[in-house]
Amino acid sequence: MIGRPFDSNAYEFVMIASLRAHQLMAGCIPRLTGEHKATTMAQMEVAAGKTGRVHETTSAVASGTLLVEV
Repeated sequence: MIGRPFDSNAYEFVMIASLRAHQLMAGCIPRLTGEHKATTMAQMEVAAGKTGRVHETTSAVASGTLLVEV
């Protein structure tokens, strides 16, 4: 079982890991090394801080760009 970061609640952790797992299954490159299933890798990436939530700013939304904190 992968422990979630202390700064996120359980719902946020599950939602981010779920979205990342979909990306991994679609062919995205994992940000950590190792041979794991997509769901486990996604949880590990979120717990390690390698993947996070997209923080949108008003100027980024207006210009169509999204900023990702990693």
